Amino acid sequence: MDWKTWLSIEWQQVVGIAITALGLYLALILFTRVMGLRSFSKLSSYDFAMTVAIGSVLASTILTDSPSLSQGLIAVAVLFLIQGTISLIRRKVKPLKSLIDNQAIILMAHGEYFCDNLEEANLTKSDVQEVLRKNGLKSKSEVFAVIMETTGDMSVIKNDNTTPDWSLFDDIRDSHLLIHPQKQSDDAS
Repeated sequence: MDWKTWLSIEWQQVVGIAITALGLYLALILFTRVMGLRSFSKLSSYDFAMTVAIGSVLASTILTDSPSLSQGLIAVAVLFLIQGTISLIRRKVKPLKSLIDNQAIILMAHGEYFCDNLEEANLTKSDVQEVLRKNGLKSKSEVFAVIMETTGDMSVIKNDNTTPDWSLFDDIRDSHLLIHPQKQSDDAS
């Protein structure tokens, strides 16, 4: 390896990188202001894909001669437009929302694992146990629910004496599993 070539950079390259980085940074501020803060949220899998795609475009545009700054700006603008269009469709066309979005799924409730849901999410009990430990739980009896969110994150909800607001769970598939077995039998009486 030629160390001199590997470590060297010409001043024109430094100027080019600086101008490109500044141009893209200012464009990101503008696009985020126009399209809203959701642009870099992680509320859904397509939001995450947007963030990764933008990062890839920025890196290749800043560090290489091709794509050019103009091409990078157009690519970023198109990604923002696609995300804005998808967000609009999600809000306005309810039947398409279910095609676009993943649905949260219950992996565990009241200390019981839901093996079918774990299998569907390609997870094991061990994966859930790791998340429980990271949340400081020492016993499955402390768990009200473990939910795989639409982003792939797992939410751990601890048992306490608070009566659940069931509307917080109505967008989760199999949300009826959250109703404690004792409550279900009381309701049936």
